[in-house]
Amino acid sequence: MKALIIDDEVLAQDILETHLKDYPEIKLIARCANAQEAKNHMLLQPIDLIFLDIQMPVLNGIDFLKSLENPPIVIITTAYPDHALEGFELNVLDYLLKPISRERFSRAVQKAQEYHQFLQIQSPENELYFFVKADKKMIKVYYQDILYIEGLKDYVIIRMDTQRIITLQTMRSLEEKLAGKGFRRIHRSYIVRLDCIRSIGGNTVEIVEKNTPKKLPVGKNYREELQQLINKNRL
Repeated sequence: MKALIIDDEVLAQDILETHLKDYPEIKLIARCANAQEAKNHMLLQPIDLIFLDIQMPVLNGIDFLKSLENPPIVIITTAYPDHALEGFELNVLDYLLKPISRERFSRAVQKAQEYHQFLQIQSPENELYFFVKADKKMIKVYYQDILYIEGLKDYVIIRMDTQRIITLQTMRSLEEKLAGKGFRRIHRSYIVRLDCIRSIGGNTVEIVEKNTPKKLPVGKNYREELQQLINKNRL
């Protein structure tokens, strides 16, 4: 499991990280001091578990949780009991009050691991495909068939060599669905399958669609991240 700690207090981060060392099967990806830092990490890779404080500057934990379309497993860690009901209404797995004992932490983590295993058993084929609603029916879409996804106001177009599917969906929700599956958002209106990219030049990437070269724009907000990815795979 990949985890994030989201808490603006360094001491609280230290305690949680120390407790997590008892669980080598859980990889701590980052310690985040605020919600925006956490969102940045969640855009780069799928996160299975977050330890979430409530009282934080700019965006508190509850509002952060409400902003997530597909939240991971959430364990709230807070000094305030007042938000417990609201937290559970948002489907948090557990609600830990500070100071958090090792025993109480252990029970919460065990619950998270069991739930994570349950989710994997219930959806063993999620690595291969997902379903979207289009033309008044649910259509199976294999990840490996997608070339790129194009945003169109409140809809998205999933483009494949054999067909295109128009579905009522947000780019953000699909971006989260495709996280860790070999896709990258390159523009506010485009997500591309990385192994479909044939070349990159200037502000465009080139793919091949139906045996014809096609250029897709790269937005300035995504250019640096794409360049870093290229550098990691550069000879």
